[in-house]
Amino acid sequence: MKKIIALLIIVALGAYLLFWPVPVQPVAWKAPAAPALEGRFAVNDALDGAHRLAVGEGVGPEDVAIDADGNLYVGYQDGRLVRFDPNGTDPDLIANTDGRPLGLDFAPDGTLVVADGYRGLLRVNPASGALTVLADSAGGVPFRFTDDVDVASDGTVYFTDASSKFGPAMHARDDIIEHGGHGRFLRYDPANGTTTVLIDGLQFANGVALSRDEDFVVVTQTGSYNIVRYWLKGERAGEHEVFLDNLPGIPDGISANGDGTFWVALFAPRNAALDAMSDKPLLREVVYRLPAFMQPQPARHAFVLGLDEQGQVTDNLQHQDEGAFAPITSVEQYGQRLYLGSLTRDSFAVYPLPPKE
Repeated sequence: MKKIIALLIIVALGAYLLFWPVPVQPVAWKAPAAPALEGRFAVNDALDGAHRLAVGEGVGPEDVAIDADGNLYVGYQDGRLVRFDPNGTDPDLIANTDGRPLGLDFAPDGTLVVADGYRGLLRVNPASGALTVLADSAGGVPFRFTDDVDVASDGTVYFTDASSKFGPAMHARDDIIEHGGHGRFLRYDPANGTTTVLIDGLQFANGVALSRDEDFVVVTQTGSYNIVRYWLKGERAGEHEVFLDNLPGIPDGISANGDGTFWVALFAPRNAALDAMSDKPLLREVVYRLPAFMQPQPARHAFVLGLDEQGQVTDNLQHQDEGAFAPITSVEQYGQRLYLGSLTRDSFAVYPLPPKE
């Protein structure tokens, strides 16, 4: 009898792993071999010098925006937008989006533009807290995961809808496991209120950053480990290409310091098990059915890269330790400091940049 019960349990478990309905339909692709963490990507402890700010004030300060006075703005998992003094103290509630504020950037008029994962592209007045929805769909397709934003000097807003299928409640996991190309890169024109899709079919479209001369924009594709460049000016305006391929980690946010450097936040180094399953959609579907703790997990490894406008690595900042400030999901430079955001931590952080040699 015990053998029969054991056999039934095994059959039931096998049937569950193979046939239980799931929301993902994995697509086969071939992940490139991950670069070794050596040479220009060599492991180091530079980010051990990062100092945590606003510890315990909220969960998931995914991005950090800095105003002209050096005040710091973050959005939390519970929808709050909070302003801090330049040293990360004296929290002041600006507004609550009743959604999930992710990417943040200031417009030329001093208002804060927010990519809210649930509500879409928002504008918030930091003085009054007044909130306006700028866009929540494009081309008849609603936003499901409005993710990051960068505002040009003329007020034009460039932003991403990470996935038109999976929302923030599932984080990026479902979209990345499916690899179905549901991401979009978009432009919002404040002059006429129109929203235009510039690139579709992206693999979890994430961070957005304008070049120094605003002649192109770069967009990270979390699901394919690369960065895409979209040309805004010149003879190639309207075209796009891969700017940097086969990153050593999972790219998240990207920002520009206005002086020719892009800062890329890598959520974690690449996961060998996840890459090995890239061309095995059925296996990815089976793994999706496993309990979360049995699925591939990111390492606790802080990782930030600096790039020039030709896509060459200029800086490599890491910290591999259980106490590291990780995952890092955004990097913003203000003066000689980098401010680091995190989707899951209860603080954000600041890292003083060492002088250039």
